[in-house]
Amino acid sequence: MRRLHTCLAMLTTAVTAVIALLFGTVPSATALQATTIRGGTVLYAATGAQCVVGFNARGNGVYYGVMVGHCSGTHTTTWYADAARTVQVGVTAGAAFPIDDYGVVRYTSNTLNLPGDIALGGGVYQDITGVASPAVGQSLCHVGRTSGVHCGRVTAVNATVNYSEGTVYGLIRSTPCSEAGDTGAPAYSGTLAVGFLVGASGNCTSGGVSYHQPVAEVLSIFGITVY
Repeated sequence: MRRLHTCLAMLTTAVTAVIALLFGTVPSATALQATTIRGGTVLYAATGAQCVVGFNARGNGVYYGVMVGHCSGTHTTTWYADAARTVQVGVTAGAAFPIDDYGVVRYTSNTLNLPGDIALGGGVYQDITGVASPAVGQSLCHVGRTSGVHCGRVTAVNATVNYSEGTVYGLIRSTPCSEAGDTGAPAYSGTLAVGFLVGASGNCTSGGVSYHQPVAEVLSIFGITVY
């Protein structure tokens, strides 16, 4: 194995030298690295918002990220992969809040790595293969930036949550607990996408309830699918 590594290293050096001779430059390793965005990734808006991608989706060869509307805002803005807002990744394709609570980002960069899974933390990922229509009693887990993975059951569909801006309808109510900072947490049942966290009461010490925007509704509106 050591000899193979040595040969590969020599070959890489030779190829790099040829490129340098032909073009006068050596390719930068940083420039070749793709930015990865998956469910659970934070995106940064030109408006100053910081929102979690619930799920990646695609349609007609175009890729999107689905997130919370009261975070993303309902007007078009540019989105970035970094807090300094130097790595542009997309623009708002549409959003709704109140009544519904979703925002959709259309990815515009051709240097992105966009897996269809979601990050559970610690280098663990949950594959997503489809969408579930939520039903009372269904198992459901979500993964929050603050509290991590919590699981429970769906206790109601078509629930409502009242905000100062207005009422959001058609939400999923469930038993997994949430903490401040968990907004946008992807919710899933096995390998099926269910929704993303838009509101909650209580906490993970005393218990509480969580509310999720169904992702199936958003995908249907935009004619896109998870993968």
